[in-house]
Amino acid sequence: VSEHEALQYVAGYCVALDMTARCWQDKAKKKGLPWTAAKGFDTSLPVGPFLAASLVPNPMALTLWCKVNGVQRQRGTTADMLFDIPRLISVVSKVHTLEEGDLLLTGTPAGVGPVTAGDSIEIGIEGLQSTVSFNVTQ
Repeated sequence: VSEHEALQYVAGYCVALDMTARCWQDKAKKKGLPWTAAKGFDTSLPVGPFLAASLVPNPMALTLWCKVNGVQRQRGTTADMLFDIPRLISVVSKVHTLEEGDLLLTGTPAGVGPVTAGDSIEIGIEGLQSTVSFNVTQ
């Protein structure tokens, strides 16, 4: 997919949180094993409601945020991404076949940190009805 055509293939946007179990990741790294369990455990990728592309006038001007126990940990804008969305879609589509319904996660603002069981996490896109709240279970 060319950068020029990329947004024609975008049906919509959502907020998502790519969780990593660092303790599992560290053990796997030390043993030279894949990180699959650290990235793909149950509840590792909460995803917010789907927003049709027509509801997002400029995907490169969105503010994303994350709160842990009511305290803001992350806040950033898509304008600060190293590569814009059309470029990401173009590059990824040259390596992976993208299918209808696929999600492309683009990275995270500064502020990544540990969470523990019982913590309450809320993520969202400012100004849009796209939030997710959940409690950490493991």
